[in-house]
Amino acid sequence: MDYDIFELGDVVLQRGATLRGAKLAYKTYGTLNADKSNAIVYPTWYSGQHHDNEWLIGPGMALDPAKYFIIVPNMMGNGLSSSPSNTPEPYNLARFPNVTLYDNVTLQHRLVTEKFGIEQLALVVGWSMGAQQTNQWGCLYPEMVKRIAPFCGSAKTAPHNIVFLEGVKAALTADAAWNGGWYTTPPGKGLRAVGRVYAGWGLSQPFYMQQLWRELGFSSLEDFLVGYWEGFFLKKDANNLLAMLWSWRHGDISDNPVFKGDFKKALGAIQARALVMPAERDLYFPVADNEWEVSHMPNAECRPIPGVWGHFAGGGSSPVDTRFIDNALKELLATP
Repeated sequence: MDYDIFELGDVVLQRGATLRGAKLAYKTYGTLNADKSNAIVYPTWYSGQHHDNEWLIGPGMALDPAKYFIIVPNMMGNGLSSSPSNTPEPYNLARFPNVTLYDNVTLQHRLVTEKFGIEQLALVVGWSMGAQQTNQWGCLYPEMVKRIAPFCGSAKTAPHNIVFLEGVKAALTADAAWNGGWYTTPPGKGLRAVGRVYAGWGLSQPFYMQQLWRELGFSSLEDFLVGYWEGFFLKKDANNLLAMLWSWRHGDISDNPVFKGDFKKALGAIQARALVMPAERDLYFPVADNEWEVSHMPNAECRPIPGVWGHFAGGGSSPVDTRFIDNALKELLATP
């Protein structure tokens, strides 16, 4: 096991359920300095785990463990933190309770403050659902967070994004083996179908026109659909995917007791220096959505990631996009 567990105890979630003996899995990189001023929080994304974030961490990079103490908290539902697949009865499997962005970030805040005694964060950064958590950090803890860098994400899940998520959910639950979430063997057909749905959204039309899947080692389009996309989701637990999908579908940094649904107020509460990086051809987190969000944030810049990788510009597969993001983070961390 290359990660640690923070015991949360009994947690009353925003939607009312009590998750008893809740656990937050996390991994740290680097060393916390004496005045605890070098901490960075880097939340995980939909279905991702801490090791999936490591492409943006390393010597000479912005997130250099020789300089910063990087905390990667695993999102609730991802199979390592409390999830349908690892929670004991009665809240196991299909009975796992709904977890909001607010729940995820307030529990991460407990880890940062209670476990490490950190009072200020140099940066919160994240991709996709990690970006949603990054924005939530910024508005909930404005005095604590100096900088944020959400990339290929949003502060609120848009209606078109919900359409995509409903397609993912429908593909998975149409498999008879899913059995309402009470499966004994994984719903393999449904998981494969999820991969094929995702394939049309995660990457752009020019990506496929230029056959850039060849750069990833695939010999044909069908080879890519089966070998990459189906293979990716076959490794996942269906109930975990659905739990995180609910969190994503209801993602809204203002949907909590602090902002009571006032989205503009929540955006305006983000005092951190913000560098928001949408991908130019992201099909479900479009640039225009981020531009509108940034226009309501007091200290923010919208800097689109050029190229044709779409949403997966932020996934670490494109070296050019990785350099763009890394250089932007270096610039952001150099600002007072």
